[in-house]
Amino acid sequence: MAQNTKKRKGLGIILFIILFLVLGVAWVGYQAFMAPSIASDEEYFFVKTDEPYSSVISRIESEGIVKNPTYFNYVAKAMDLESTGIKAGRYKIDKSMNNRRFIGNLRGGYQDAVKFRFQNVRLRQDFAGLLGRDFEADSLTFINLLNDEKLAEKYGFNKENFFSMFIPNTYEIYWNTKPEEIIDRFSKEYEKFWTADRKAKADSLGLTIQEVSTLASIVKGEALHVDEMPKIAGLYLNRLKKGMLLQADPTVIFANNDFTIRRVLNRHLTIDNPYNTYRFKGLPPGPIMMPSIASIDAVLNYEHHPYIYMCAKDDFSGYHLYAQTVAEHLVNARKFQKALDERNIKK
Repeated sequence: MAQNTKKRKGLGIILFIILFLVLGVAWVGYQAFMAPSIASDEEYFFVKTDEPYSSVISRIESEGIVKNPTYFNYVAKAMDLESTGIKAGRYKIDKSMNNRRFIGNLRGGYQDAVKFRFQNVRLRQDFAGLLGRDFEADSLTFINLLNDEKLAEKYGFNKENFFSMFIPNTYEIYWNTKPEEIIDRFSKEYEKFWTADRKAKADSLGLTIQEVSTLASIVKGEALHVDEMPKIAGLYLNRLKKGMLLQADPTVIFANNDFTIRRVLNRHLTIDNPYNTYRFKGLPPGPIMMPSIASIDAVLNYEHHPYIYMCAKDDFSGYHLYAQTVAEHLVNARKFQKALDERNIKK
């Protein structure tokens, strides 16, 4: 009887050990595969194009991406990650994610697209900076593309007006998309934007769509308020029809490459630059900034009126006073100049 009791106790101990081992293995398996594993506070983990497998794994550990690198490496081997390969991309991570899901995303290339939004961009180097900030390629790569005459010609532009191909909006593009493909994406969106209706309106103005964008950039530079854009557009179109100089202050500021100018002076007007519309008749060679959708549509749907002169209001509201004659305009101009003097704005 006592011997049987000892056997039962021995068997119980063995069963307990087996159960303990099974539960231990299950717990380790759960921790490795299914438990939340991300330790980093970063929102995304980036894998560069052609980055070696060993480099990515090393960074996951050195950058503290996962809580337990040993568990991560175990699951990576179990899921055959090295043989499958890690796809380049921008991967969303959060602290609820487990190793199995994280590795599955890396293996399958299941990355989050960049929501690239831009507006109020003044210069192409500014735009290149935004692109270099949000995508894998650097800003130098993008500025070289934006300055590439042959690339501009490929899309029906020249180097001066190429900047008008980029319509400010929100675009979903993968982080590691090749820079040439990103430019091509903007071209396709530009073609969608210029509908048959918009093209017909441009044609009725006697302007190419590139010229509409150039004029729209001047309107945008002049207008502080969107609701005034159609009226400003109408004024410049009146000047073009009459063969007058546009005499747009934003073009003078652009020509002088000095965006700190608050008061355009006679010395600014003398610069010999094709963008100086005080000296050169017609539209400048290209946009002075990236035109907005609102400014393009303001040109296409301009306000019909007889005005050919405008001057900023002396209340600094951002709106303008309009005139048909030089005499009327000079009265408005003196008011504004007096207001500038009273605020000690000399340049």
